[in-house]
Amino acid sequence: MITGQGIDRVDGALKVTGRAPFAAEFAPPGLVHAVLVTSSVPSGRIVRMDVAAATALPGVIAVLTPMNAPRLPQKGQAGVNPAAGRVLSLLQDDIVSYNNQPIAVAVADTLERAAQAARLVRVTYAAADAKLDFAVAKATAKPPARANREPADLQRGDLAASMSSAATTVGAVYTTPIGHHNPMEPHATVADWSGDHLTLHDATQNVGGERTAIAHVFGLAPENVTVINPFVGGGFGCKGSTWSHVALAALAAKAVGRPVKLVLERPQMFGMVGNRPRTEQTLGLGAARDGMLVAVGHQTVSETSMLEDWPETSSLAARHLYSTPSNLSTHRLAKLHIATPTFTRAPGEASGNFALECAMDELAYKLRIDPLALRLRNYAEQDESKRKPYSSKSLRECYRVGAERFGWAARAAMPGTMRDGRSRIGYGMATATYPANRSAAEALVRMLPDGSVVVRSATHDLGTGTYTVMSQVAADAIGVPVSKVRFELGDSRFPKAPGAGGSQSAASVSPAVHAAGLAMRQKLIELAIADPRSFAHRSDAAQITVIDGWLRSTNALSLVPGRTVADAASPGEPIAALIGRNGGVVLETTAESKPGVEREQYSMHSFGAVFAEVRVDADLGTVRVPRITGVYGVGTVLNAKLARSQMLGGVVWGVGMALLEESMRDERNGRIVNANLAEYHVPVNADIGAIDVSFVPESDAFVNPLGVKGLGEIGITGVTAAIANAVFHATGKRVRDLPITLDKLL
Repeated sequence: MITGQGIDRVDGALKVTGRAPFAAEFAPPGLVHAVLVTSSVPSGRIVRMDVAAATALPGVIAVLTPMNAPRLPQKGQAGVNPAAGRVLSLLQDDIVSYNNQPIAVAVADTLERAAQAARLVRVTYAAADAKLDFAVAKATAKPPARANREPADLQRGDLAASMSSAATTVGAVYTTPIGHHNPMEPHATVADWSGDHLTLHDATQNVGGERTAIAHVFGLAPENVTVINPFVGGGFGCKGSTWSHVALAALAAKAVGRPVKLVLERPQMFGMVGNRPRTEQTLGLGAARDGMLVAVGHQTVSETSMLEDWPETSSLAARHLYSTPSNLSTHRLAKLHIATPTFTRAPGEASGNFALECAMDELAYKLRIDPLALRLRNYAEQDESKRKPYSSKSLRECYRVGAERFGWAARAAMPGTMRDGRSRIGYGMATATYPANRSAAEALVRMLPDGSVVVRSATHDLGTGTYTVMSQVAADAIGVPVSKVRFELGDSRFPKAPGAGGSQSAASVSPAVHAAGLAMRQKLIELAIADPRSFAHRSDAAQITVIDGWLRSTNALSLVPGRTVADAASPGEPIAALIGRNGGVVLETTAESKPGVEREQYSMHSFGAVFAEVRVDADLGTVRVPRITGVYGVGTVLNAKLARSQMLGGVVWGVGMALLEESMRDERNGRIVNANLAEYHVPVNADIGAIDVSFVPESDAFVNPLGVKGLGEIGITGVTAAIANAVFHATGKRVRDLPITLDKLL
């Protein structure tokens, strides 16, 4: 079995040699460049746009504004409802709904000239009152229609009565700030029309959803739009939706009759392509004297735009993570004149886990119970919110292994008592969880005459290893060396796959690849059985297998221990020889895999336990994280090396969320004032200590045929709370407002 082994990335050489093509690197003949002009007010109307100076520049081809842009069906909003559709700003009216909104596009023969033209556009506004104060807006916050396909509010038992009867209660408010994704690759689109067919090379996590959305925006049949993106330079959720700049690039290309490249500048990445919204979360926990929970209440208020509702589903985990007879979880949206938020790695769970796990820590100290013991005491054997068993759950083992690897037993019970010179040492822990999501997916397998294989699916590789793990799955299913497999992705013309979000790519696509691979194996066996010149002619199919690119007799292989394909005595033949005798044709199989009734029968989640050590300078309040231990139960691991790498990335995200990351919005004008990588702080090497990541064996027969749960986002959950809890253990100061900066500890 090659699946599960920690083989190197099959695309690694392309990346380290600079030969992996990213969206902005495609350059069709006649390419010109576009640069966006964005609004400088948060609310109002555009009265006038003076483009004379811009259009007078040499090389400037056009400046599109709401006054001259081509008209689109339904003012460009026909693509809202399809997958990944958003309410877009496409120069179809003069309304401004947020600061940094696209309001014009300058097109020129060079990037420099387009940028200069954009800077020369002069805009006159009729400004309107803007709602930018979250504290004011939350007073009129309203529930969303749904919260990630779940009810916005959910209640069981009588929370008020249970809290009143509890021996011990904890009530606190936790806040998380605005955060931005900041992938290394900015959003970029190359739009190229050929008649009524549009080709987009776009930095997207969802080629299929984008094709559908853009087709609707322009009134095209979906087959008239092709979206291509073989490599993504980081996404983290912001590239999961179809944003305004994508359609504007296509609009500009249509208007000027030439291919157009549009790349967002870094400050524009803090405007029109989503972000993690600000949340205010109220936690209430009630427990008996022995620590058994009797009530859990989790109410979330998050911000959204005036354009559309975007719920940050922070209260969902509290519905099932711990056993309790009374539970109330709610979500409310405060509408502001801001850009629409979006998925940001572990959306809802990352921010919600921070609040819930810190509240559990506060309860543990109040009860004088070890924080790990409190969690074990309230271990949920089933999802009580849905009254369903978990498809699998290895959380107890994660707790045990994590505590042992970290050395949790050495923790002093009292905060502020562990010291090393000037440093106050703290140990903290938290539970990690994320849903095991899955969507329908398809795959195609082509066996070429030389015995090599091409596998296709319209999925994505965000840098996490999709090319590699799908090659491994296909190789095992067909029975060929992984070196013989070429996996192709990132093209909307390929068999359909979901967007790369919700940690669902591996769980959705690998079963389809596996099924198509097994179908190819069976086709080869049937071809051999029907071939009078084959050793397998008229054999029972059960007696023939495919291994390392050869068809072999299972009887012969089983008779001799250690038999390999090189053993000439074993009856068999290479795949290429079989195909060559039968016309040298390309063989093809397809398969679809999709969720079934098991989704109604079981609750499906990944779980983990995170332990963190912090060192807080007693005088300066600076926080360092010398080590973090994370142990996870995530079903089948498709590649041990890449899985560990992915979890390391998640832990680094958690460190950034805990200690560094915060987008600061000027409440006078709605502009993000630290819209760059100099002032929006993300972790660097010096911020990261030792990270110890491991997985407990976990078999899940229900989540999908391969037992794959997905890895991308559980890595961030648990980390932020573990660090926050460790800071309290070190200092005795509870910081409930992220990020934990030194001014909050002095």
